[in-house]
Amino acid sequence: MTATTPQFCSPSPVDQPQLDRFQAELAADVVIVGGGIVGLTLAAALAPCGMSIAVVEAQTRAAAASRQRAYAFSLTSADIFKGLGLWPQVGPYICHFDKVQLSDSDYARVVQFLPTDLGTEAVYYGAEHGVLMAALQKTIAATPNIHYLCSATLGETYEQGKWVIAEVSTPEKVIKLRSPLFVAADGKESLLRQRAGIGSVGWRYRQSCVTTVLEPEYSHKNIAYERFWPSGPFAILPLPGQRCQIVWTAPHVEAEAILTMPEAEFMAELERRYGTQMGRLKRLTPPALFPVQLMQCDRYVQPRLALIGDAAHSCHPVGGQGLNMGIRDAAALAEVLTQAYQRGENLGNVAVLRRYERWRRLENWVILSFTDLLTRTFSNEIWPLVALRRAGLWVLGSVPPLKRLALRLMTGRLGRVPKLARLGQQSER
Repeated sequence: MTATTPQFCSPSPVDQPQLDRFQAELAADVVIVGGGIVGLTLAAALAPCGMSIAVVEAQTRAAAASRQRAYAFSLTSADIFKGLGLWPQVGPYICHFDKVQLSDSDYARVVQFLPTDLGTEAVYYGAEHGVLMAALQKTIAATPNIHYLCSATLGETYEQGKWVIAEVSTPEKVIKLRSPLFVAADGKESLLRQRAGIGSVGWRYRQSCVTTVLEPEYSHKNIAYERFWPSGPFAILPLPGQRCQIVWTAPHVEAEAILTMPEAEFMAELERRYGTQMGRLKRLTPPALFPVQLMQCDRYVQPRLALIGDAAHSCHPVGGQGLNMGIRDAAALAEVLTQAYQRGENLGNVAVLRRYERWRRLENWVILSFTDLLTRTFSNEIWPLVALRRAGLWVLGSVPPLKRLALRLMTGRLGRVPKLARLGQQSER
């Protein structure tokens, strides 16, 4: 490691008095910090080659799975879950999008994406956090070479020869965890990224998102909607059980006011944007708010450390790309590490890790730029841009090759496809 490279651990070995504090020791080929969907996807993808994996998760197992959130789940993410053998546990509990409708405010032109555009069974899927986590946690629990450490706090980390030593505290004991490679899957505020001093570029948008789950009076017919208003995108994601999740983007002050509205006033404003196609709406969950930002790390790797998912990047929720980018990160890193492990290479070697970075960082830049362009082009009332975007919608809806290209980009099928996803596609044939 060069002197100019920031480190996420101390170059000094742990002294003996500190070592005496540990009540257990665990050596792993890979340590994954963060046991959410992306971190567990990586663990499940690495396990078949026989390497030992430790997952360090700050929450309890139940708390990690209990997040009230649904996602637009892409075709490639579904293919990766099929390649992992998880589709029998996931498929029956997610909603197929038989149509995705894209429109601009009150403009009459609507672009429709259909399964026939790509020759697939769905355009996208609606998947709930708990469903995805239940399938992953069941697999992790049944895999003897994965150590799933929940309610765990990552303490100091140190170099010791070719290893990184970490102190991990659980309710039962303090563990000396040793590995040549740590992977940060611990989200936007990644502790490992901060310790490594890895910088980033990006910005916070002037918008926040309000989400809630609704029960419409009439069937949603498995149709997803993305309607662009000058204040921000408004998305309707169909879910199983004839429910829908909405993602309502608005300027910060407006979003905070929406969140505190009396329910009757909230629903009246919601119905104005939602439309009448599904009849009366019933709110099932309290609305929640989160700010949105674009962020891309200066690098995804350094010796003995790799970043995946929100630890490496984040984007505007328009187009439903965030989680799907992270799942592709996990599949790509698993492919790179599996090949290196089978060749007997050091998994923490930066030359190995840069194979992953070269693969994913540029592809993620394309998605980040695409989502940023969408939200900036549509979230305004500047007449030249209004005319331009509406002309663009007309072209997109009228030129089938262009529509297929846009759909391949949004579903993760443009660019280098991970081996797991290709296996998943083959399993359906």
